[in-house]
Amino acid sequence: MKVILQREVEKLGDTGDVVDVKDGYARNFLLPRGLAIQATRGALQHIERLKVTREAKEAKGKQEAEALAAKITKTPVQIGAQAGEEGKLFGSVTAERIAEAVSATLGQDFDRRKIMLEEPIRSTGTHEVQIHLHPEVNATLTVFVVAE
Repeated sequence: MKVILQREVEKLGDTGDVVDVKDGYARNFLLPRGLAIQATRGALQHIERLKVTREAKEAKGKQEAEALAAKITKTPVQIGAQAGEEGKLFGSVTAERIAEAVSATLGQDFDRRKIMLEEPIRSTGTHEVQIHLHPEVNATLTVFVVAE
């Protein structure tokens, strides 16, 4: 039986994929849970229209992410923290503090989960931080940590 997936199903496909599954699997699992619908001519046409709008939305999201990446790359962020004589911080600079600084600098909300920080920053100086904005767009942020 051919079905159109309404949601991502592990080891089967993503949303909008047309897959061929056994009748029992479709009738007893996929259809009752709302994970798929039967692939009729009208449903296939509807899915094609949804794919076109989703692709346009993804392209727009990628363009916005690229514009934001350009802003982030050009704009360094300065964060003040208490530090000892040798430049070691008494705490650490986490992704949350970096996100707050980026939000204040750019004037828009910024999610801390987009900041790819392997471990918190524990020293003063210049640090390069990767930011994941879109599946295809990453940016490098320059963070200056200064002693207060």
